[in-house]
Amino acid sequence: MATIVFDIETSALPLENYDEAQREYLFREAEKIADEPARETKRAEIRQQFNLWPFTAQVVCVAMLNADTQRGQVLFLAEDFEEAGAEAGPVEFMPCADEFELLTAFWDVAKHYDSVVTFNGRGFDVPFIYLRSALLNVPISKKNWLGYRYAVEPHCDLAEQFTFYGVSGREGAARRFNLDFYCKAFGIESPKSHGVTGMDVNTLMAGGKFREIAEYCLRDVRATVELYRIWKERLAGIK
Repeated sequence: MATIVFDIETSALPLENYDEAQREYLFREAEKIADEPARETKRAEIRQQFNLWPFTAQVVCVAMLNADTQRGQVLFLAEDFEEAGAEAGPVEFMPCADEFELLTAFWDVAKHYDSVVTFNGRGFDVPFIYLRSALLNVPISKKNWLGYRYAVEPHCDLAEQFTFYGVSGREGAARRFNLDFYCKAFGIESPKSHGVTGMDVNTLMAGGKFREIAEYCLRDVRATVELYRIWKERLAGIK
């Protein structure tokens, strides 16, 4: 059974994309605050959250690896997409002209896989990419990837597996940590070890550093592959 491991990076869309009613809706919690400095701080916090919502952000990169062969592709938005092409090697970096092209290419690859592995993909990556695809009318080739939460087929979400589906709540023995923390605990190179995090994506996009985003996203996926291997060897089957 072929298994794909993937991760996405997202970037906030411009405020100009929304009409007055939408902007009022997005910032209504901030407008309730009387103190102006505090109100502006709240507005900045909300603006930072735009990256997390598929109606206020776009997919700018998807990195994918075959869990067994570790061959794959990284699809990413880039201004120089016409000059650049696929690279030879186990992982191809594929620049795309726009999000529609990126998502179309992603679902074309996804249809060849039976199962998927993510870190927090059930809570973020899969619903995000589903909704962005629906918004752009991109055909979705795998509509069952959210799956049943308490199963590892077709979707094994490692954030669920390492917390045993939240058995301990927020503060118990199996509380949830981020990918960086799990990697360091299990001796896996952290995707953040090169000084880039998901919080930097907006800035990197604005600076035209598209390849840096792609390489960071690939590091996320490689770390997830290693964490998946450890889970399969040491923890799979524990309920």
